Amino acid sequence: MIIVTTNDLPGFRVLAVHGEVMGLTVRSRDAATNWVAGWRAIGGGEIPEFTQMLVESRMQVMGRMVEEAQRRGANAILAMRFDANEIASAWTEICAYGTAVTVEPIADGPGSTAQSQQLSAQPVPQLQPQAPAQGYGAPQMVPPVQGQVPWPPPGAPGAPMPPR
Repeated sequence: MIIVTTNDLPGFRVLAVHGEVMGLTVRSRDAATNWVAGWRAIGGGEIPEFTQMLVESRMQVMGRMVEEAQRRGANAILAMRFDANEIASAWTEICAYGTAVTVEPIADGPGSTAQSQQLSAQPVPQLQPQAPAQGYGAPQMVPPVQGQVPWPPPGAPGAPMPPR
C-alpha cells in the first residue's frame, strides 16, 4: 500500500477513486501516566509516556485506515492526514484519513519517473474488494446516486456493519 500526503502520486496514473477512508481511536491516559507526566512537566522537555501513547495511536489508526482501503480494493491512499482532538479533557481522539485509490505506474513517456519505470516492470498485484469484516471500520452502505456504482457491488458476500 502506497500512502502519501500529496494530492497526486508522481509517476502513477489513478485508475479508480474508492472514496475517503479513515481510522479512528480514542485513548485515555491512566492516572499513573498523568502523575509521572505532571512531574516531568515541571522540569520541561519531552514527556516520553505521552509520546509513546501518541506513536502507538497513530500506528493503530493508520492500520485501520489501510484495512478499510484494502477492503475497498485500493492499492494507495492519497492526501493522508492526521487529526487529533481532546474530548472532555480526559480523552484524546486520533484520526488518520485520506482518499483510497487504485493506481498503476506509468512505464515511460510523459509523467513517468525512475520509480514508476522500475515498478511497471514488475507485476502489480490487483486487490479485490472484500466483504466488510465484523468490527471497526467497515464501510457503510450509501444510497447510490446517478453515475455511481453501489458499494458493495450487488451480489457481493457480506453486509455493511451496523453503526457502533
